[in-house]
Amino acid sequence: MIKLAVCGALGRMGRSVLEVALEEGLEVVGGLERPERVGSGDLGKETGIKELEGVPLTAEPEELFKRADVVIEFSGDPRAAVGYAGVASALGVPIVIGTTGLEESDVEELRRFSESCALLYSPNMSLGVNLLFRLVEFAAKALKGKPFDEEIFEVHHRYKKDAPSGTAIKLAQIVAAVTGKEPVFCRKEGPRKDGEVGLCSLRGGDVVGEHTVFFFGPEERLELTHRAGSRKVFARGAVEAAKWIKGKPPGFYDMFDVLGI
Repeated sequence: MIKLAVCGALGRMGRSVLEVALEEGLEVVGGLERPERVGSGDLGKETGIKELEGVPLTAEPEELFKRADVVIEFSGDPRAAVGYAGVASALGVPIVIGTTGLEESDVEELRRFSESCALLYSPNMSLGVNLLFRLVEFAAKALKGKPFDEEIFEVHHRYKKDAPSGTAIKLAQIVAAVTGKEPVFCRKEGPRKDGEVGLCSLRGGDVVGEHTVFFFGPEERLELTHRAGSRKVFARGAVEAAKWIKGKPPGFYDMFDVLGI
């Protein structure tokens, strides 16, 4: 049985990961939170998940990670995520990073930490979204050099901290790598310029996540869309990644490795 530690255990994603981990038969050995959120120190009492009563909730990552086979990180704070990756690296414990909004410099730090532990990072843990990445790459290659304009549209709940989403940025990077076009966020005026990949974000309500990549051509339009109906799709992907990464050698992995695509 895999022993799992969860960072950001009281957040929306952290709670979903805990629920899915229990469904999948993993042993949750503890949760990590900021000191002011630890409360009673009992993960079950703080989350309301009865099966986790007696499991510790702590603000000390090192002691928690020592008891775990794998760590899943969903703190929601990019700098905290990098810090937790550093602790996991020092201990040689595999870690799955689910927090979004990381800068390129943050990702480079993760790559350095992966020299000492198995580290998996993806801007989106959904299995369907990672398949979307591949489909978009295929479409961009097939339409390269033809009169098509690429645009990316994403919608999330009103509380999401980053815009555009990490997933939208990844989609833009995929298109840009194939076409040589430049990603442009939130145009304000003027006609569309050649050599651009547009990104647009909407925030409102309780939308879990929706991403559409448009390929606009003369007299036709191709749309590739993924809609998440529940945060559990991301949690299930993260737990699947945790099961996959246990026992893997140090290295920098992503969800393509998990899916074998």
